[in-house]
Amino acid sequence: MTDPIADMITRLKNAAMAGHEVVSVPFSKQKLAIAEKLGKRGYVTNVSTRGKHVAARVIEMTLGKDTKGAYRVTNVKRVSKPGMRIYKGADAIGLVRGGTGAQVISTPKGVLYGDEARKEHVGGEVLFEIW
Repeated sequence: MTDPIADMITRLKNAAMAGHEVVSVPFSKQKLAIAEKLGKRGYVTNVSTRGKHVAARVIEMTLGKDTKGAYRVTNVKRVSKPGMRIYKGADAIGLVRGGTGAQVISTPKGVLYGDEARKEHVGGEVLFEIW
């Protein structure tokens, strides 16, 4: 697999479209940090890891729902790819879908949302947009 983050967000989107509640992805520290960050805004809930051996470890996430019962994840867009990394400074980070979505950015202070990165005055690699 050449792009594990793209695989993770695609699994989230596909599970929401298919009506599945639980998504599992292979474990990595960066994917765990992203999953925990997505949990803070309600895109996923109940993030947990399962398995003891390196090859068998997975991250399980329950998809979050809004007040109407629809899944919060409707679409995702991978911005920075292995073939073309996209970096933005704190001043260049903008809104996604008029503020209804979020950018997830890998910064020196960890994985942050776009608005958090602007408040902290740090830039970084724009991983993906979610709405």
